[in-house]
Amino acid sequence: MTSSARPRARRRALTGTLAALGLSAAMVMADGALTPASAATWPTATGSQAVSSTISVSGTKDYGMKRLYGTGDLGSGSQDEDQGPILELAAGAVLKNVIIGAPAADGIHCLGSCTLQNVWWEDVGEDAATFLGSSSSNVYTVSGGGAKEASDKVFQFNGAGTLNVSNFAVQTFGTFVRSCGNCKTQYKRTINLNTVEATYKGSKLVGINTNYGDSATLKSVRIVGDSGKKIVPCQKYIGNNTGAEPTTNGSGPDGTSCKYATSDITYG
Repeated sequence: MTSSARPRARRRALTGTLAALGLSAAMVMADGALTPASAATWPTATGSQAVSSTISVSGTKDYGMKRLYGTGDLGSGSQDEDQGPILELAAGAVLKNVIIGAPAADGIHCLGSCTLQNVWWEDVGEDAATFLGSSSSNVYTVSGGGAKEASDKVFQFNGAGTLNVSNFAVQTFGTFVRSCGNCKTQYKRTINLNTVEATYKGSKLVGINTNYGDSATLKSVRIVGDSGKKIVPCQKYIGNNTGAEPTTNGSGPDGTSCKYATSDITYG
């Protein structure tokens, strides 16, 4: 292979990787690093499957871009917090290449560490995904994908550990990631966002509880269509375990709870 052929091969490989994540070549900088694009490429389903009762997943499950949607007990499309999820992932499970359609019920539950790779929500139900589990060593990874039409939260972080979200697109949402503000059992939670495209309308990117030691790190976040800068990048709360509505505790970077620089967030 000639030296001139090698860069072309690398570009082809990179383009294939981006396509698998639903990202465009415009999201790649000259040095090869990812940067948020002006618009994500939303996938087309290869087929659809109605789900009337929660599907349990362990190990690795690749749906090949099939659309799953709720029916029967999972088909109300409401914000009822007692709904079951479409998919329930056992600790250590990996879920790949699936579209959650509407009705979406309570989306996906992770019972412990899990990986969601190239998962897309066309119309978020109660929440897109809820992360559970009591171990501080739990790591929840969301890589690629996107979510639309979340009237409240996209990702609900109820368990302990670390949530990493990268190369993700969110459109029309309440709060993108929320550390539970009033769960009966509370934990210290760590949230990392890297290469996220958030399209207005939206209220908050991250909500964390400072009194439980939560932190959120934001890198390479692009906010689209929010000329008035109404989306709050990092909202701080004083959480509780009584079920009461938590009170706010300021917002913005502080180097301890909300970790980001102004240059980490761009608007376009």
